[in-house]
Amino acid sequence: MIDPGQAITGAGADSAAGATAFAASGLSILTATEVRAAAAALVDALTSCGVAAEAVAWTDHGELLFEPADADTMGRRGAAEAAFAGRPLAAGSAPDTQLLPPGAADAGAVLLAAPGALATLDNTASRLLALAGRRLSELFSIQRLHASVKDLEQAEQLQHALFAIADMAASDRDMQSLLRGLHQIIGRLMYAENFYIALYDRQHETLRFIYFADEKDAGMYEPERKIPIAELGGSLTLGLIRHGRAVRGASEQVAAMLGLSWENKLGTPSVDFMGVPMRRNDDVVGALVVQSYREGVGYTQSDCAVLGFVAEHVLNAVERKRGQEALERRVADRTRELADANLQLQMQIAERERAAHLQATLYKIAALANNQERDEDFYRSLHQAVAELLYAENFYIALLSADGTQLEIPYSVDVAGDERGNRPLGRGLSEYALRHGRTLLIDDQGVRDLVAAGEMDASHHASRTSAVCWLGAPLLGADGVMGLVVVQSYRPDLVYSSEDAELLTFVAHQIASSVQRRRHAEALQSLNAELEQRVHARTRELRREISVREQVEAQLKHQVMHDPLTGLPNRLYLRDRLERALSSQQRNPQHAFALLYLDVDRFKLFNDSLGHLAGDAVLREVSRRLLDCVRGPDIVARLSGDEFAILLEEGVQPATAVKIAQRIQSRMQAAVQVGERDLLASVSIGIAISHPRYQTIDEMLHDADVALYRAKATGRQRFVLFDERQQKAAMNVLELELQLRQALHAGEFVPYFQPIVRLDDGGTVGYEALIRWQHPTRGLLGPGEFLPVAEESGLIEAIDWHMYRLACTAGAALVADDGFISINISPRHFQYEDFDQRLLDLLQETGFPPARLRIEVTESTLLGDPEAAARILQRLQDAQVGAALDDFGTGYSSLSHVHRFPLRSIKIDRSFTSDLDQPDARRSLAIIEAVQGLARSLGLNVVAEGVETEAQRQALLATGCAYAQGFLFGRPQPAGHWQAAAAAATAIAPAKA
Repeated sequence: MIDPGQAITGAGADSAAGATAFAASGLSILTATEVRAAAAALVDALTSCGVAAEAVAWTDHGELLFEPADADTMGRRGAAEAAFAGRPLAAGSAPDTQLLPPGAADAGAVLLAAPGALATLDNTASRLLALAGRRLSELFSIQRLHASVKDLEQAEQLQHALFAIADMAASDRDMQSLLRGLHQIIGRLMYAENFYIALYDRQHETLRFIYFADEKDAGMYEPERKIPIAELGGSLTLGLIRHGRAVRGASEQVAAMLGLSWENKLGTPSVDFMGVPMRRNDDVVGALVVQSYREGVGYTQSDCAVLGFVAEHVLNAVERKRGQEALERRVADRTRELADANLQLQMQIAERERAAHLQATLYKIAALANNQERDEDFYRSLHQAVAELLYAENFYIALLSADGTQLEIPYSVDVAGDERGNRPLGRGLSEYALRHGRTLLIDDQGVRDLVAAGEMDASHHASRTSAVCWLGAPLLGADGVMGLVVVQSYRPDLVYSSEDAELLTFVAHQIASSVQRRRHAEALQSLNAELEQRVHARTRELRREISVREQVEAQLKHQVMHDPLTGLPNRLYLRDRLERALSSQQRNPQHAFALLYLDVDRFKLFNDSLGHLAGDAVLREVSRRLLDCVRGPDIVARLSGDEFAILLEEGVQPATAVKIAQRIQSRMQAAVQVGERDLLASVSIGIAISHPRYQTIDEMLHDADVALYRAKATGRQRFVLFDERQQKAAMNVLELELQLRQALHAGEFVPYFQPIVRLDDGGTVGYEALIRWQHPTRGLLGPGEFLPVAEESGLIEAIDWHMYRLACTAGAALVADDGFISINISPRHFQYEDFDQRLLDLLQETGFPPARLRIEVTESTLLGDPEAAARILQRLQDAQVGAALDDFGTGYSSLSHVHRFPLRSIKIDRSFTSDLDQPDARRSLAIIEAVQGLARSLGLNVVAEGVETEAQRQALLATGCAYAQGFLFGRPQPAGHWQAAAAAATAIAPAKA
């Protein structure tokens, strides 16, 4: 290869030879009619000029091409893609690139050369690059014009094909004729001598080739056969469906692309195989495939796009035809089903008419219970209702008496003239049916058999006219059998059937309900009459008691609504008056009022030092003075303990409320005499003024309480008007606290890691774990936006332990080979003597090596309880967990903190590094040099925080600082980011070698 320096020198020495070389090379570039030829001419021309040109890359239909073709390597492909995207590459680690035409915003090609080859170009090489850029731009324009014409022709063909598919789907062709027509249409778009359509049934895991035309494997699949996928292990079609994307190429290449074993191939291998999936929504339901067995006859990416577009319309046509055939089959099946259903319906009509008659009779019987008629008329109506359903010329009803010893016959009709009256229970046929509690259908011979078996009394049977057929059904009440309804026949031509017995059973249930309701109604009427007499008597007694109770209630009401110690109205009384005042203000917004919420300052001190009797005396005196400070209509109430409230309903607000508060503060200046002592009792006052925003009295009480809290927090013995901004701020803190609890439960906190590097070579020695909150609506939040609330609410400890676990789990891979992870420890944790043991247990549970962990503590943490902190740090150091003093220089910066505690490193605060790149940085440099000297004498490492510029880095190197951390070396990122960066660096290192 010609040395670039020699080529440039030669060009400068012999300009005539350079001009001749430029003319010859330029002519070959200008006469090139294809992009590849122009690219080859450019590479040869530059090489002849001594420029180490490696290749020219350009894109064609989304595919990146190279000249020479064998120049397509991973490194060059990455460099070309970066050049097109405008991404810079690291100097010296990748080929030089130059967009063609040079400087054009829409460059279509890129020149790749050896590293540094394009840094300095002579005039000839620069002119060749400009000439090649113009020629390539012309060729790309011509290429795009040819592609546009071809796309228009193909779009027209495709449109005609889609119209033909739609017409065919709407025709009356059968399925196979439709599929053959589809084959012919696709054949006009591309080579489709070998074509098939396959449908995939995901539920049954089968594949069906509904159409299959193949010159090599004709008849391989039957259209009606559903092939289990277990039989298609090496099928390209099944692989295509599972792959879910279009494939193209020789059968062996497609099999490798789909991860199929070529040894299990099915069918004859094709020279070019092209298949596209057919989708319904997001599911692949089939495939459309064409293939060629002829050398030189294949498919392009454009053919693949056309086939993929046609596939959806083919699927629509096939599904439409299948739906039409299925509909015709369903119509035929439905016609047969309707004929059968019609037959069954006719049979059901007769049964339903009988059921309707029965239902109407049952409704009639149920309605009888509510009629205000005599018992005789009631039972006669029951007889008439039963007669509508079956033969009931002989009918009677028997009921058990209340004591169960008598059989009462309230109604009886008998053509034989038998008289039935009330009688003691005996051994007749009715008693037999009652004993068994079920419907009884029996003839005369059956009755004789019962007499013979001793179930019936022979004399009782002999006293009655023998019935040819006897049917009785029990009346079942809530407590069991309550009676019997009976029909009987004396005619041989009229005999009851089992259906009659079933019918009478239904009717008996309704009769029993009606009889029972009628009995209950009669009992209720009797009880009502008795109750009315008692009511009159009780009313007279109550009138006497009411007068006594009214007097007691008046006394109790006063006691309930007033405080027994001070005699002031209590909380209940105040809430009632507040409710009325709020209602009045809602009706008339001009009616303003104010609520003063008072609390006796340091009242607990009075009780604890002087006793509760003295405290009660103070409360009584405070109550008296409060009454002296208000007007007649104002309400002074004691709420509880040392809390009082004043309701001001008259006067201009808030001026009146402020005036009353000032008067109270002035009145409380005088000493309170308790026994022989003079005490000074002051009060803090919170004031809430009525406003349309108050919908309930609790809202106003809450705001007055907030104002009172503010008054006590700012020094007591004062009054504060409620400010709505205080409420909003408090609510924001409460809402954030609730969201923090939910975030902890939902796992929304994530660990980010910032590298700690060596200043001399930038190598990473460790990472600091930092917490971030992946808020569901506000996005990624830094610690400053939520940790102060976590500290105040006490959630910081739970969040810290959650963060320690995440840092150990996610950061283990970052320090698998070397380095450490550092975590920040809140001062709260050093309040617990077993903090070190809990931390070591966590490391054991997560499998994180203790030697890879550093903890960062601040000076304030160490000063809280120095002895305890020293013990904890020493135990951690014994377990190989190192410690660093964080933010050094911002606290006391006492040397005793450094040598007294077992530390491994000191972290200089960013406030000292931030101005190292400023003109006047002497003070910060002096402090950093002093810290360096201190650290070296104690054998400690020094890490400078907040390094953001190269100037700061150089200044730190000058002071001898070895390690640093800051945005210059990397912003906090998830562990995966740093793992990917390390992997990329590892991949580049062998390439350099």
